[in-house]
Amino acid sequence: MRLILKNFITVIIVLTIFSSNGLPFEKVGTTSFQFLKVPTDARATGMGEAYTAVVNTADAVFWNPAALTNVKNIDLSFSYLDYLLDVYHASLSFAYNVDGIGTFAVHALMTDVGKIEVTSVDALGYVGDTYNPGLTGETINPGALAVGLSFARELTDKFSFGLTSKYVREDLDVKAKATVVFDAGLLYRTGFRSLQLGAAVKHFGPEVKYVDESYPLPQTFTIGVSGYLLSPEGAFWMPSNNHRLLLAYDLSHPRDYTQQHHVGLEYSFMDLIVLRGGYKFNYDEEGFTFGFGLTRNFIRFDYSYADFGEFFDAIHRFTVGFKMN
Repeated sequence: MRLILKNFITVIIVLTIFSSNGLPFEKVGTTSFQFLKVPTDARATGMGEAYTAVVNTADAVFWNPAALTNVKNIDLSFSYLDYLLDVYHASLSFAYNVDGIGTFAVHALMTDVGKIEVTSVDALGYVGDTYNPGLTGETINPGALAVGLSFARELTDKFSFGLTSKYVREDLDVKAKATVVFDAGLLYRTGFRSLQLGAAVKHFGPEVKYVDESYPLPQTFTIGVSGYLLSPEGAFWMPSNNHRLLLAYDLSHPRDYTQQHHVGLEYSFMDLIVLRGGYKFNYDEEGFTFGFGLTRNFIRFDYSYADFGEFFDAIHRFTVGFKMN
């Protein structure tokens, strides 16, 4: 156990140095490219986003690129959600393991704000007997896009590292901005039963300047731990051939907010039917989450529900995945 703690502390030190780079986490209040903070994966969000030490599909590009080493051959994942105020998000990720080299992955994340009617002070007034609230008859369609490439490799049979480089662009119609962003992650399979430890730095890059002001990226540092209470092997509670119960916890430190905590559970029966639940602590609106999943041969389907408090509708996410072992 002492060796486990020593190695994990090393992981944290490495990622902390990478994440700071002379720019420590500050409560600046405002960050750019907020769409990068909206998760799309239904499995992760069903577990309250306690996912850094859990993810084992191509979606690792969004959570912890080091976990791409869990992909043994090919994995493809597509997610979709209707977010707040008719904003749509969709993501696609593909990972391929090259024996003896590592795992390569590509991904894309798209945000569609929808059509917005343009208004102008000059258009205010009555047209005949009808009052015009400023509509010009024009519409705009703001949006955002991120595309990236990832690579992950096992350093030992227990340690993995991963890196992601992505091109990010946000088009606000009147002004569009783009930059290159980086993610980095480490995964440690402790060898102590089913205990796994993960750490990731996401959205690391230069500040983005709008007109006369520069705003930092929504950089986030996350550490996570996971383990099976029930499983055929490595269970912390009791072994079970047909039942698995996974417990996970993430501690997240975003640049523009105080520390946030995520706790998640995932129960599966015969690796076919999956039920999930979680809770997100220290969020303004978000809290309870739940979801379910179905797996059949090489196809998986996941759904999640996330409560957004009193003033917003709940969020529903859908993910379809394919894998070849």
